[in-house]
Amino acid sequence: MTDLDGAVARPAGKSWPVRFGFLGLCFLAVFICYIDRVNISVAILAMQETYGWSDTTKGFVLSSFFFGYTLFLIPGGWLANRFGGKVVMGLAVLSWSIITILTPSAAALGLPVLFAARIAMGLAEAATFPALYSLFGRWAPPEERTRFVSLLISGVPAGTLFALLTTGWFVTQFGWPSVFHVFGAAGLVFMAVWFAFVRNDPLQHPMIGAAERSLFDAYTPQNAERPKMPWGKLFRLRAFWALLINHFCLNWTFFVLLSWMPTYFRESFGTSIANAGLLSAAPWLIMFVTIHASGHVSDGLIRRGMSVTHVRKLVYITGLLIAAGFLLTTPFVQSKGIALAVMCIATCGTGISIAGFGVNHLDIAPRHAGILMGITNTAGTLPGVIGVGVTGWLVDQTGSFDVPLALSAGLALFGALIWLFFASGERLVD
Repeated sequence: MTDLDGAVARPAGKSWPVRFGFLGLCFLAVFICYIDRVNISVAILAMQETYGWSDTTKGFVLSSFFFGYTLFLIPGGWLANRFGGKVVMGLAVLSWSIITILTPSAAALGLPVLFAARIAMGLAEAATFPALYSLFGRWAPPEERTRFVSLLISGVPAGTLFALLTTGWFVTQFGWPSVFHVFGAAGLVFMAVWFAFVRNDPLQHPMIGAAERSLFDAYTPQNAERPKMPWGKLFRLRAFWALLINHFCLNWTFFVLLSWMPTYFRESFGTSIANAGLLSAAPWLIMFVTIHASGHVSDGLIRRGMSVTHVRKLVYITGLLIAAGFLLTTPFVQSKGIALAVMCIATCGTGISIAGFGVNHLDIAPRHAGILMGITNTAGTLPGVIGVGVTGWLVDQTGSFDVPLALSAGLALFGALIWLFFASGERLVD
């Protein structure tokens, strides 16, 4: 992989762990990515009232993001592998931050312009996980890999939680356009910090110390030039297809909850826009906690001698069974409080599953994890295109969320079955 940073002096002696500073910035990248993605899930309640949209139209506005997101996942992984995750991630943040700021103007110009803006937003954000996974191939020591990925992906519920807690307040106090202006500006500030600190190769970082250098040197093949992806071997692996299918199944549930939970609370229980955002925030707080807990438990099980494959299967399937089981109870929920508890536990299940699924790209193909993430996340984005839009249509047709949530549960159970028989935690691609 080409390194754009060039050689730098390598100081001897002790230093604070540079990889933790890098990991913190990766977490913030995902956090900002999701506050800019999720804010529209609450703001759209006010936008719908302003422009008189139906739930079907609202569903298409929400899902248009994923058309662009799907198109650029694999190219994003290739660009990160070719030019380095640092520059690809930085330019992605710059692009989506500008588009976020311009979203209210796009909405005022009409639905076609808003659709175009949301598609462009998806194109920019698509590079996030491929670029970061590409960097993790060099920055994440194997014994810390699950916790690295857990912290990274915990940026998803953290960003979602922050957006849900603050968007309703911004809408109420300053009008819905203010949400996009403030959150977009935050991304521009982050971009400057990212370019100043991050390097593609940890051994090229000016702040790295001798102890940390030895840690990275211990898995030198990770820091070598990346060989070409063995496509034929990859596509013959059952574990690859299990990963691909489950990215679709897990994300169907995730994107439906992400995009429609505020509307679920508002339309099912008559909550205000601000309260819909607050109620929707609680499940993501639970998910944030369970992602970290399952990551630590997974690493602990591996240290105690359980095989990586068994850990990945145990954690992932347990999470999906919890999510599916509680989503199937929603037709019987009669109160706002019980609905909140059900959504919290279902979202908790998706959080548990991350330690089994999210790190698996680095398990089976660590030197190609960026491209592999781009490929499987393409399948994982289809639920954003299909599921979010279909959910709006089903709600219009049936008058409730029972059918779309049952569909999400069914797909989660199907994914768990595939994972049980075909997933692997072994390194399968060099």
